[in-house]
Amino acid sequence: MKITMQRKILLDELKKLKSHPTADEFFVILRKKLPKVSLGSVYRNLEALSSTGMIRKLECAGSQKRFDGDTSDHYHMRCNACGKVCDYFGNGVSRIGEVLKKVCEEESFIGCNLEFFGTCINCKQ
Repeated sequence: MKITMQRKILLDELKKLKSHPTADEFFVILRKKLPKVSLGSVYRNLEALSSTGMIRKLECAGSQKRFDGDTSDHYHMRCNACGKVCDYFGNGVSRIGEVLKKVCEEESFIGCNLEFFGTCINCKQ
């Protein structure tokens, strides 16, 4: 895949975020850097970048896709109440990560997403 200037800016801006935005949310953020970018272009580029493994696409039935610029080994926690997605880099899950990597390697897949569901601390209060 060719990395155009627009894709490079999109990728750089997504990597700065920890919020796991939807394409619509990211479009609003990206317009500050690229005022002429279209929503369709943002959708296409996010899909293209996620298909190559350069970014992560977080898909969950019943909710909008979210995107993550951090492709390092980590997991996600999604709040059922507010929809917020947070990264989890916790200790003690390395064996899970090893199993997931092994499955991907054996089956020639580029990656996987593991997501935990529940209620975040803010919504519990």
